[in-house]
Amino acid sequence: MTEDLRARDIMTTDVVTVTAHDTVNDVIELLMEKNISGLPVVDENSRVIGIVTEGDLIYRSKKLEIPRYFTILDSYIFLDNTKKMEEQIRKMVGYRVEDIMTRDVVIVDVDETVEEIATIMTRKQVNRVPVTENEKLVGIVTRRDIIRAYASDLEHEKKM
Repeated sequence: MTEDLRARDIMTTDVVTVTAHDTVNDVIELLMEKNISGLPVVDENSRVIGIVTEGDLIYRSKKLEIPRYFTILDSYIFLDNTKKMEEQIRKMVGYRVEDIMTRDVVIVDVDETVEEIATIMTRKQVNRVPVTENEKLVGIVTRRDIIRAYASDLEHEKKM
């Protein structure tokens, strides 16, 4: 039965979102108040442009990874890409959602099957996926939604 279910059947439609211009404090308050672990970031047209999670907030406390370098005549020559360090610093000290959000968001369509969503979440190591229809956010599927669908399947089988 679960193999017939689609994102539209199990998604949460009352999605709590933030914009890129909201503050990190706004995110923390929403996560705590709503007892959730991540929020899609949307633009003015309800298109998903990012996601901000507890992991993004915890990132702010991690140790900065300095690129390897050596010096020649008082100049630093970096052996690693300094872009990674710039990104780390931006996420660690960011004030707005746009500074700390993950921009490469895994999104699914309303017609994706639960099996496909579970596979995507496992492969991409994500805990939630925004659900879109015609490029607009219409819901979110979390690991708990998938487990709930499987539990419902089990209940149905017991009754048969």
